[in-house]
Amino acid sequence: MREGRWNPKAHRGPGPAGKPSRSPRDKSDKSRFAPKPKPVRPPIPDGVAILYGWHTVAAALANPQRTIRKIFATENAARRLTEEGLKPAVAPEIVRPETIQLRLGPDALHQGLLVEADPLPSPALEDLAAEGIVLVLDQITDPHNVGAILRSAAAFGVAAAITTARHSPEATGVLAKSASGALEYVPIVTVANLARAIAELKERSFLTVGLDSEGETELASSNLRLPLALVLGAEGRGLRQLTRQTCDIRARLDLPGTIKSLNVSNAAAVALYVATTRVAASAA
Repeated sequence: MREGRWNPKAHRGPGPAGKPSRSPRDKSDKSRFAPKPKPVRPPIPDGVAILYGWHTVAAALANPQRTIRKIFATENAARRLTEEGLKPAVAPEIVRPETIQLRLGPDALHQGLLVEADPLPSPALEDLAAEGIVLVLDQITDPHNVGAILRSAAAFGVAAAITTARHSPEATGVLAKSASGALEYVPIVTVANLARAIAELKERSFLTVGLDSEGETELASSNLRLPLALVLGAEGRGLRQLTRQTCDIRARLDLPGTIKSLNVSNAAAVALYVATTRVAASAA
């Protein structure tokens, strides 16, 4: 080796088994490559209704009968609540959007708002006034459909929706979001036996009309009156046999187009329009 030239290999100490030692910074750090643990979704407390989305939360905050436990809001959403004059009794907890998304799941459109609240009380069937229109839901289990039905019910001023304790979705989460605030305006009556509930409505002078694709009369041609109960069956299966037999009238919706059937939530909206128009024409 020539004098004055530095050879790095000549100045490196021997490593294990005579191999050159590595610099400390060259040691591999396996922890850097270990997969990061996935965030854990916080559990939803029992007996709590989850409400999210602007219209759903705003309607709940404006409802004096709704007890709010917690509010999670982004800065923008909290600012909008103030601008809209909504003053909740519970101060919002300001969080990032990802925090709300984690609690709801990746597909929930929360618009920066999530509320934990007590479920609304369910009135008893006998407490309903014998007037107006009520909807009876025969084991409709899809929360999107039930929420959309309630939204139409609120738009047409329906007095109540009657459903069973079993084979029906809870009034929370997806159902509440699909209802877009209608949960605060349309009381939900929960019964143990639907056929018995329909019979009780008949005793209280309600005309009970089951929507049935094989119905003997067309809804627009039926002699409708108030108080009126429109009975809707699950999509695909329709009304159960005992439900169908208990109704006063089994009516169908005749459609002029190529497709002759509708999603149950769409059928509910059309039936409500036909019924309210028919009743108004009869009263004139």
